[in-house]
Amino acid sequence: MRCRRRRPAIAHVRYTVHMSSEQTTQRQRLTAQTLERMRDGIRKRAEAIGRDHERRFADVGRMVAQNRQARGMSQQELAILCGTTQSAIARLERGGRPPKLDTLMRIADALDAELLLEMRLRDASTE
Repeated sequence: MRCRRRRPAIAHVRYTVHMSSEQTTQRQRLTAQTLERMRDGIRKRAEAIGRDHERRFADVGRMVAQNRQARGMSQQELAILCGTTQSAIARLERGGRPPKLDTLMRIADALDAELLLEMRLRDASTE
């Protein structure tokens, strides 16, 4: 005797497919809304900080340039030692681009310098 599997009713299949696609759409909508809220939060924090980051990038660039010049190196020589291009070193020294940590580590290595990174909590009054 064969046991035949019973197929679900057509209405059940349609309802299930419809419901699952609605849930997927809702999930995508929630994800898009969450991402948008996150982007807004990041944008607002960036605006609140203002030009402070740009000043810090310029300070880092100046430090790199000063240390490079103290070693008597050209941008091209430093770039070769770091595995990057002269134009990337120039951009970093101008403060035109936020430096990546791994790039700074390679630069410090090439300059035989120590890279110090410090993170401090802000005072509650400055937030």
